[in-house]
Amino acid sequence: MIPEAKIEEIVNRIFSDVRFPEEPKGLYDPLRYMISLGGKRLRPTLCLLIYSLWKPEFGESIIEPAIGLEFFHNFTLIHDDIMDNSPLRRGKETVWKKWSENTGILSGDELCIESFRRIAMAPSKVLPAVLEVFTRTAREVCDGQQMDTDFEDRDDVTMEEYMKMISLKTAVLLGCSAAVGAIIAGASRKDTTNVYDYAFQTGLAFQITDDLLDTYGNVEVFGKPIGGDIIMGKKTWLVTRAMEKASPEVRAELTDALHMPSSDAEAKIARVKGIYDSLGIPQDAEKEILNLCEKGLASAGKSFSGVAYETLRRFTMKLVGRTR
Repeated sequence: MIPEAKIEEIVNRIFSDVRFPEEPKGLYDPLRYMISLGGKRLRPTLCLLIYSLWKPEFGESIIEPAIGLEFFHNFTLIHDDIMDNSPLRRGKETVWKKWSENTGILSGDELCIESFRRIAMAPSKVLPAVLEVFTRTAREVCDGQQMDTDFEDRDDVTMEEYMKMISLKTAVLLGCSAAVGAIIAGASRKDTTNVYDYAFQTGLAFQITDDLLDTYGNVEVFGKPIGGDIIMGKKTWLVTRAMEKASPEVRAELTDALHMPSSDAEAKIARVKGIYDSLGIPQDAEKEILNLCEKGLASAGKSFSGVAYETLRRFTMKLVGRTR
């Protein structure tokens, strides 16, 4: 099994060595910029980590698809930032903010195309299976993004609906990353299903952690303005749980707070956080994160034990244990 530190070193090297065509600069400079912003590189790291549970070394057959997974993720971020009107990504200007919305759309499209090209470099023997899970996932991510957009105009989003949305928008791509690593490594269908389920549940936990940090995090650690979800009126786990838990009076108060103008951002954030605190929403979120992590690790435990299982447990805890 390849050490985790070695995998991290390889992932960092891979993306520092990524090259795009020089011309036209208006198309490729934004991509160079986006990749240079770094980030956690969770999807390629998870892909390589899972692959390493079966194989002792990496070759182009796994490296290129791993890059493709990260490219696809970054494509979604470029477009999400436009849709969300987000000025910052990883503490820096977003692509659309630095260039323009049109540039962001086109550069994002190019990155999506390049992600498919890299995924298609999987070994021919397993390529149909890899493409099946990846293309299904790409469609699901779009479905999730549309659900997220639709929720912005609703005050009655249920927890079931919210969990379905983050399943599609976030969790399926982590599940896909694990499955691609397993498929290319030659894992059995059963083991591939188990690692997909492990990563899927971990992805849900990761998204709820992200929701929690958006309101209660540290901007220097989180890399985005704190309270952005509240300002934008986005439906998060925190909002959904609060609406589910609150009395009719408090629910009406929360609805009113969420409809405050974004120009009064500081007051809006403070008012919503006050309601969350009174309902114990941060504590509820932390309990749900732990529950999902346990579900994911239970799936991992169906295929792995010992060092392999412990490696996956550490990956999970690192993912959801980000500092506020």
